[in-house]
Amino acid sequence: MGDKTLITTNGEVSVNRAQKEKAVKALAKTFDESETIVLARNEGLTVAQMTDLRAKMREAGGQIKVVKNRLAQRAIQESKFKSLDGMFTGPVVMASSETPVAAAKVTYEFAKENKKFVIFGGGMGETKLDESGVEALAKLPTLDELRGKLIGVISAPAQRMATIMQAPASQLARVMQAYADKG
Repeated sequence: MGDKTLITTNGEVSVNRAQKEKAVKALAKTFDESETIVLARNEGLTVAQMTDLRAKMREAGGQIKVVKNRLAQRAIQESKFKSLDGMFTGPVVMASSETPVAAAKVTYEFAKENKKFVIFGGGMGETKLDESGVEALAKLPTLDELRGKLIGVISAPAQRMATIMQAPASQLARVMQAYADKG
């Protein structure tokens, strides 16, 4: 048996068993490597819009796949996302990312701009999310944003100390005397 793709009489593409198994393994790998999955419906996006979404997701470290529901349902059974099994109905676009908020942020922002892209759920690890859960996740700061805030908090005392050290000696003496008077 070769890897031939057949087009049935009703125009659907028929894929052989080996191709299906390969697709299931690829989806299972995606589920294993992802921290977050976002599920949406493409209700008429153009190819250019989908290409734009894929580029934005790739830039954020995630990926977009249009999935075949039966294959996704088979692949998800052994993963931490098995609670999403019943959500794979109708045309499904799946966004995934290895970081907790990347897929949610990119798809949420894209859906705000494109009304034909409708988020209906997803998951973060074993936690199943509805549309509002995906939105809440999208509004969380990214790891890089949190790092920036942490560095700002840590560096603030050092900046204050540098300011004090640059003050004239008389001002420094007054600050030291004030600390001595407190303690």
